[in-house]
This record gives sequence, structure tokens and C-alpha cells, in this order.
Amino acid sequence: MRKNAVVPVWLPWPLPSGWLVTGFGEVGDERTGARASVVALSGPALVDGPADMLVIAEEPGVGIGASFAGLAGPDPGDGFDAGPPNAKIEVLGHPTALWVVHGSPDRAVYAGEALGNWLWVIAWPPEAGCLIALAELSLFDARDQDLDIPYGAFSPRLEG
Repeated sequence: MRKNAVVPVWLPWPLPSGWLVTGFGEVGDERTGARASVVALSGPALVDGPADMLVIAEEPGVGIGASFAGLAGPDPGDGFDAGPPNAKIEVLGHPTALWVVHGSPDRAVYAGEALGNWLWVIAWPPEAGCLIALAELSLFDARDQDLDIPYGAFSPRLEG
């Protein structure tokens, strides 16, 4: 998947303490390549119990990030970035703004832009969203790296 992706395959690195990569997904075809990539992670929530996170890169209009967020349209929607950002993460060494997107109430959803593509970070349960704002996540493009990534059981978030 990584080599076929037209968009970045964003991987938090180093992983937050206790977190594992639990799957990869893509949207696209063999002719044009992957137009969206999904990296699934699982680990301990900052408050209590387990948590899941998806990091999604997609070309505008693809809609997989919005679908995982519980939104009807293909993108975050008008006005999602009207105020100051709710979080900043590092993407390829640069601070990148993320805004809260109000999707399904059972998850925390943040969206922004990186390298001309939508960047979505979605966490379950909603309280795990504080990890996005507080963990100082640093993303790199896994297409260009060969790392010894710790893997866990496949994420049920990617099924279906």
C-alpha cells in the first residue's frame, strides 16, 4: 500500500507510549494509485481504558475522512476552520493546525491540511481526543521510511 499511495501515509513517530499500529487502509485503484490512506492505531487512553485512532490523508473530495468522522459530505464542511486551531501537531517537522469537526458524538474528530491534502485525526472514545491535543504528535510519511513498527491486532475500525 505505501508505495502505491499518491497521498502521504501519515504515521505518528515516535508512537505514543503503549500504542501500536493496528492496520492500514487505502482508497484508490491500481491505475491511479491510492487517493486516500488510513493508518489505524490502538493504545491506552490518557484517562481510562483502551482507545483507537485513525490518521487519514486524502485528496479533497474523496470523503473517507468525513465518512469515518460521521459526516454526510466529503469534506469537513464550510467554516470548520473559522476560529483559531484547537490543536497543533508536527507534520514533517512543521507545526500544522487542526480544528475540531463536529461529527458523530461517539468520537473526537480533528481536521486540517497538510501538503495540499486533508489531514484527519479521529479518536474513540471521544475523551481520547485529548491525546491529539496534548501528546505532541509528530507525523512523518511512511512511504519514505523503513522502520521497525510495532503492530497489534487488526483494528475493527477498518472493517466494512
